[in-house]
Amino acid sequence: MSDHSFDGLSEKFTQNIYATSKGKIRTAVVWRDLEMALSLLGDRKLRILDAGGGFGFFSQKLAALGHDVVLCDLSEDMLKLAKHQIKENKLDAQIQLIHCAIQDLPQHLVAAEQFDLVLCHAVVEWLAEPKSTVAGLLNYLKPGGLFSLLFYNRDALLFQSLVVGNFDYIRAGLVKKRQQKLTPTNPQAPADVYQWLSEWGMQVCCKSGVRVIHDYMRHKEDQHKKFSDLLEMELRYCQQEPFVHLGRYMHVMASK
Repeated sequence: MSDHSFDGLSEKFTQNIYATSKGKIRTAVVWRDLEMALSLLGDRKLRILDAGGGFGFFSQKLAALGHDVVLCDLSEDMLKLAKHQIKENKLDAQIQLIHCAIQDLPQHLVAAEQFDLVLCHAVVEWLAEPKSTVAGLLNYLKPGGLFSLLFYNRDALLFQSLVVGNFDYIRAGLVKKRQQKLTPTNPQAPADVYQWLSEWGMQVCCKSGVRVIHDYMRHKEDQHKKFSDLLEMELRYCQQEPFVHLGRYMHVMASK
């Protein structure tokens, strides 16, 4: 298994991820958590690393608030899209683009360079070696800094498969016979990720489930027809047990 690049899929990716009910929920939940992180880090200009950040959806929102951002991604197509949007939004002076895999960041950043906030969103589930890759990222986090990790939740994938009766898929270890291009290949169990963070001396300060309701709705048309109410309920229950770990994605904030 090798790390995944989204070259050739940038337009499809942006439409599937951000222009749908799923994407709007993800944006709302994660951004609320990031606003909390910004308040914890104080009223000052921050230095932020967005590792594997694609076209920089959150990079651009953070830069628009006045923060300095380094955005890296393996996909040249994603960074071309990022460059176009960044120029259009007049954020060139605040966002540095680096075309590389996360593991190759040491070739592009000064060894001692550190950041107040490090983002790693929807990346680990595409990595061949997720644990070691994430561990390497933490070298760039300042003491007292915050780490924002969004990952595809294996437990929720299993639960959804049970609910719809996809038992052959479960017996196959949640591995599809024919891989879809935008379906993550290496989902992670939250307990495993929490164990990683504990081993690294990180303290979890926030857990949010992303789409704790949306994917389980009996009538799929309600995902759109009742979206305003749905988003309200997603935001209400995404940090409450037992709902938090039903999220198809998990967003975890941890401090160093």
